[in-house]
Amino acid sequence: MAETKADLIKQAKALGIEHVNANNTMAELREEIAKAAPKKHDKEALPVSDHKAEFAKAGKRSAKAVAEKEEALSKTNEDESTVSPSKTTIKPTRTRLERAGKKMKEAAKLIDRSKEYTLKEALELATKTSTTKFDSTLELHIRLNVDPRQADQNLRDNLMLPEGTGKTVRVAVFAEPDDAKAAKEAGADIAGDEELLAQLEKGIINFDILIATPKVMAKLGKYARVLGPKGLMPNPKSGTVTPTPAKAVAEAKAGRVEYRVDSTGIIHVGAGKISFGAVRLEKNAAAILASIKSNKPSSIKGIYVKSIYLTTTMGPSIKVLNSEL
Repeated sequence: MAETKADLIKQAKALGIEHVNANNTMAELREEIAKAAPKKHDKEALPVSDHKAEFAKAGKRSAKAVAEKEEALSKTNEDESTVSPSKTTIKPTRTRLERAGKKMKEAAKLIDRSKEYTLKEALELATKTSTTKFDSTLELHIRLNVDPRQADQNLRDNLMLPEGTGKTVRVAVFAEPDDAKAAKEAGADIAGDEELLAQLEKGIINFDILIATPKVMAKLGKYARVLGPKGLMPNPKSGTVTPTPAKAVAEAKAGRVEYRVDSTGIIHVGAGKISFGAVRLEKNAAAILASIKSNKPSSIKGIYVKSIYLTTTMGPSIKVLNSEL
């Protein structure tokens, strides 16, 4: 049956719309009724007592369960409102010196941080500020104005220290029988071919330097993943791939060191033991600096050395004049 205007006016009056009359169109009447008619979400927003008939008889949708849930929710809101916000105190980060021990702090007092020392002065200070009970190593850290990503600026070299390193190094030689025998006579701790490969196969590495001849280098390719990360893979640039392994063994035992610029443009190298004394250490340090200077890339224009620091194992650092290099 079609809906008449009279029916629409009657519905509007029932909903409390008093301002409608016969002068309104049916479209206007329907619009007013739609505005005033209660919607689904309005019904859901009613209190429990206003729509009890819509609850389930039992379970989570029952009137009792809904009432308990509302009570628990209101209690939780009250508890949260009474809790005061936590006060977190962020402590400032302490410097390395503030975190250091008593010996380190006492040694640091001897160094003027605002001063750049000559190499001789810095070495004399280093011997006084060594804090370890063992014979610590003197370390040089030189920051260069180079880009290691450029092939000609990726500095790498080795040299014989005049006073030696003060370390006892274990040298292994991978070579054919004749060369291995000569290397053994020169002082190699391990020398051979199949014997050394058998140890590498088992993951046994009991040497500090590995020297090989060009003829047998291909056999070591299989163990590059083991030797490479430890810095033990022979390399012609470091002098560990050579046709005269006996000579290389003698140099390694006598005090040959290798240096290489790292990814940030810094060279880290040991220059001997503190027990050498300032005079002997100065000879070694001077030889290292001279080698770095002679390897300056031709593409570098302007400043070559940014900074030079020296330190002992677990000791405070000392800044050295850049003019020393």
